Amino acid sequence: MSKPALVLALSLFAATACPRVSEAAVIYRSSEGWSVEGEDTQIEGSAAEQMRKAEKKEAAGDGGGAYNAYRALVKNYGQSALAPKAQRKVAMLLEANGDYDKSYEAYSVYLTKYPRGEDFDAVVEAQFKIAKLFLDGQKRKVFGVPFASSMTRAQEMFEGILKRAPFSKWAPLAQFNVGQALEKQAKYPEAIAAYQVVVAKYPTDAIADDAQYQIGYVRLREAREGSYDTASQQRARESFEDFVIRYPESEKVPQARENMRSLQGGVTKGSLDIAKFYEKTKKYKAAVIYYNEVVKQQPDSPESNFAKTRIEALRTEFGEDALRGGPERTETGAKAKERRKLQARIDTASRPDYAGPPVVVPEPVEVAPGKPKLRTSPDGILPIPAVEPPLPAAEQLPNTDTGLPRPPQ
Repeated sequence: MSKPALVLALSLFAATACPRVSEAAVIYRSSEGWSVEGEDTQIEGSAAEQMRKAEKKEAAGDGGGAYNAYRALVKNYGQSALAPKAQRKVAMLLEANGDYDKSYEAYSVYLTKYPRGEDFDAVVEAQFKIAKLFLDGQKRKVFGVPFASSMTRAQEMFEGILKRAPFSKWAPLAQFNVGQALEKQAKYPEAIAAYQVVVAKYPTDAIADDAQYQIGYVRLREAREGSYDTASQQRARESFEDFVIRYPESEKVPQARENMRSLQGGVTKGSLDIAKFYEKTKKYKAAVIYYNEVVKQQPDSPESNFAKTRIEALRTEFGEDALRGGPERTETGAKAKERRKLQARIDTASRPDYAGPPVVVPEPVEVAPGKPKLRTSPDGILPIPAVEPPLPAAEQLPNTDTGLPRPPQ
């Protein structure tokens, strides 16, 4: 089938899906495309006469004739005082016929062309109800046949309301439902952003508390459905905490508290699993860090008691120093004194007026990790390299008096 023939066939099919017109003809105009015309589309001499004609047909149950007559009024008398009412009637007839997509667009024409129309608020409400149908699962029609539901279409409709009627009483609900549509599409970051707009832009509206709760709920879903991430669980818990603080009288507070308890348990379990993993791989310092995290998160829980037991067992087996990070280990008084002397000589050599030889600081000796050696005598004890790297010998440092290396002893 050729392209023009296909276009004609589809147009004829679409025309049959619209309100029927008696003794009508399908006519093509280059500036307007295909349209249905006949006796119903004949224009009366004035807008008032055309309106009476349309209303008479509607009262008689001739929906198709009324639809064409109202459209003709808007087209030929678009600047008259009756045009806004006629445009709304066009949208209402499409809605009554179940053609919600086209009805929504017809209402949009009203809001765009007649923003000062007396039915402005009623039109916004009608658009909102249509958008809600799609949000609740209304299937879109293709050539008059219900085909598929579309959350994307619902999102577009609510965004259209916000664009054309940003200050209407429906705007906060429309913004909230943008978040709902995004959430149903599993677009969680975008949904959270939409709910945050509700809280920030409409803080005194009744829907603001629902939006704050939903931020926590979406983050909860995101944490459970995505890969394991303690940070996302923490963000979800903080969102519910904000909700409880801001809206303590909300009926959703008990559920929010329950969600917080669930999330806290998940965070604790995650830290415990990580601690066990590090202990199994013999990274005991890291294991103790996460066991301590469990104790802080839920101090009186069975998980906390288990963590305390493992920390004590590791300390008994390896000692306190072996489980503590390197830089924070304490030095002996003698070792600290020697280190300060060395630093003073390095500082002296780094002065711009210093003319002596450079200070040579040897690289610390690498020692294979293992269990610390026990000291058997207080006399002649050398420092354990894993704890305190050896300091350079005195003869390796320049004499501060002469700037020359010291002679061997």
